Amino acid sequence: MPLAHANFCSLFRPFTRAILHYSSSPSQESLQESILAAIESKTYHKIPDLLNNSSSRNPNPFSSLSTLSPSHISLVIDEILQSFISIRPRSRPNSAYSHLLSYILDTPNPLPLALAVIQRTLRSGCLPVPQTHLLLSNAWALRLQTSQDTVQTVLSEMKSIGYSPDCGTCNYLILSLCKVDRLGEARGVLRGMGKVGCVPDRDSFGILISRMSELRMIREVVEMVKEMVDVHLLSPRKETVVKAVDAMRANREITRAVEMIEFLESKGVDVGFDVYELALEGCLEVRRFVLAGKFAIKMTDKGFIPYIRVRRRVFEGLVSAGETGLASAVRQRFAELKS
Repeated sequence: MPLAHANFCSLFRPFTRAILHYSSSPSQESLQESILAAIESKTYHKIPDLLNNSSSRNPNPFSSLSTLSPSHISLVIDEILQSFISIRPRSRPNSAYSHLLSYILDTPNPLPLALAVIQRTLRSGCLPVPQTHLLLSNAWALRLQTSQDTVQTVLSEMKSIGYSPDCGTCNYLILSLCKVDRLGEARGVLRGMGKVGCVPDRDSFGILISRMSELRMIREVVEMVKEMVDVHLLSPRKETVVKAVDAMRANREITRAVEMIEFLESKGVDVGFDVYELALEGCLEVRRFVLAGKFAIKMTDKGFIPYIRVRRRVFEGLVSAGETGLASAVRQRFAELKS
């Protein structure tokens, strides 16, 4: 056995008996022994099947790593992650990724190593378990609060362990922060990721806009949409626009919805029928019949015709408001489009 490998293995031996002593069942003991043996022998490719074939999950199978220094932990976990890349199907190591991430997020300094595991998990086509959102958000917020580090500093630390931040990893971080309503920190990641060479994509903005819409943060939604389209030249997904307009409708801020739709259309963004229909119904709900009539004509210009119930309400609303001329023009436009 090479000397370096012998020294590497010896790092684990003082802890081997202790960890097995605290195992509560033979199956747990067997899994702990097997994982430890795979790490000592660097036969990391065996780990996914060991975990997949065992029902034992407590204590964490990777808890033996706690005997190592932080630098050694990073080295071992990197070697484990790299060994999983060639495994097929790519989802086979999912349980191993999950346990590694759980172990890392329970350590005092989980970043940037946790981000590396998340990146490999996502690239394997898997998703971390749902509770990761809370643990990662807490770790991220604590790191920024207790140090002088900036968003780009923390993200750049991934490079020190052989990884580079990418959109998938940053978007998962943004999603996690949004899940626990840390929207300020989420915006910070969005603004900082570009400074480390990771250009935000439509999902980076979409995640944040969707959560802001759910919380009816209308002013912030409009700002984010304009920044996305004007500054980054990105087009929001239709479902993102639907959520934004639906929030404005629920907040009875229908003028903002119409203005946002007109802004998007002016920038060449195709918002789709559902968005127009939501805004038109919103106009009717707040009895903005003139706005509804003008907006309905814009719909027909796009080749959209409102549902018959909505068409009737627009016409009747205009008549009741004394706007007979506009009512006739709207009815004529509907008739032309139907023919």
